[in-house]
Amino acid sequence: MEKYVPRLKRFYHERVIPQLMQEFNYKNVMQVPRLTKICLNQGVGAGTTDRKLVDTAAAEMSAIAGQRAVITRSKKDISNFKLRANTPIGARVTLRGYRMYEFLDRLITAALPRVRDFRGISDSSFDGRGNYTLGIQEQIIFPEIDIDKVNKITGMDITFVTTAKTDREAKALLAALGLPFKKEKD
Repeated sequence: MEKYVPRLKRFYHERVIPQLMQEFNYKNVMQVPRLTKICLNQGVGAGTTDRKLVDTAAAEMSAIAGQRAVITRSKKDISNFKLRANTPIGARVTLRGYRMYEFLDRLITAALPRVRDFRGISDSSFDGRGNYTLGIQEQIIFPEIDIDKVNKITGMDITFVTTAKTDREAKALLAALGLPFKKEKD
């Protein structure tokens, strides 16, 4: 019996590695940057007053990621935000391995095309160390979310953590994997 390999992981090994080796003149396959994890994070600002919103956000995040979400809690008291220490304020999930590739595949093929007036994602959100963060305004772009059951539209941050040393290498990796970056104007 053959072991299951996600489509995007197979694509990475067959097409992306040779393409990046040629583009950046790597001497060894181990120098080629790879995706190590994808972190999803959703802050629920109104979670300080209504605990049910945080539970709903965690349930939606679990459905989107295919993995149980962890509820994040505040670390200290902030009186201006009416925030107490250890209050639930959001949800997060870290994806690795085949779940990471499956999520990325669903994001590229199903979710991003459903964004209203989509013209590509910005290439200005790299952190200087080869990691990229993408902000999404509506969680309803994911097909796993039933629009009729959503009571509040919230956004989320998706962070792609790579082994790339520079932003240029990371952008080449993510573009080769299929992330639709905006075209540069001539």
